[in-house]
Amino acid sequence: MFICRRLLFQFALLILAPLSVSASAAVQQTTEKVGEILKSYYPRIEYQQINTTPIAGIYEIIAENNEVVYFAPASGHMFFGEIWSPDRKNLTRETKSRLMAEKISLFPLDKAIKIGNGPHQVIEVTDPDCPFCRQGSAYFAGRDDITRYVFLFPLDRLHPKAEAKARYILSSPDPEEAYEAVFAGDFDEQPLPEFKDNGILDLHRNIAKKVGVTGTPQYWIDGQHINGFNPQMVEQILGKQ
Repeated sequence: MFICRRLLFQFALLILAPLSVSASAAVQQTTEKVGEILKSYYPRIEYQQINTTPIAGIYEIIAENNEVVYFAPASGHMFFGEIWSPDRKNLTRETKSRLMAEKISLFPLDKAIKIGNGPHQVIEVTDPDCPFCRQGSAYFAGRDDITRYVFLFPLDRLHPKAEAKARYILSSPDPEEAYEAVFAGDFDEQPLPEFKDNGILDLHRNIAKKVGVTGTPQYWIDGQHINGFNPQMVEQILGKQ
């Protein structure tokens, strides 16, 4: 999986081995009760969901912006990171993908750059100068079984020239043609043609922020969310071509 992220530093706690906690040491409680305890320790926290985890006494908290944190009501500790199952499944990532998949209805497809006319739907949130976005673009250009809906979300701190490229693409009389040229690197060394900005990039950015995008690329393939360019996961959904 390959992804460009807005946040340059992250804290992670990786749980690789199965944890065994007896019921007497950590009794599972109702999520309503856990919410009360959570608020008593962290009164300012805003959360959307509280879910159980495979680890007794540890609860998954879906906070603002789909941030996933974990809480131990018995001690009041909160921690950030990832939980992995003994069969090497990243349970935290699965939760985040599920939450992102549920937001697919927030994309107004008539405002996207539409490419192709295949039976499978691919929604992309992408950055013109993100190398992994360009890899994904080249990969999807080689498939004729998809219809792509592209939303641009330049990450200014990582790619300072990406915003101008995104505005050029979306302001072009033929956004698909301009998209292909930019993502092929045609304007990496030479200046962009003159254009009049139509402001559509601002709409794309607002949509991505509303969905909770913080890094690129992001894909929704037939309704399933994939974080970063991962051709193996794509082909699990679409099959090989």
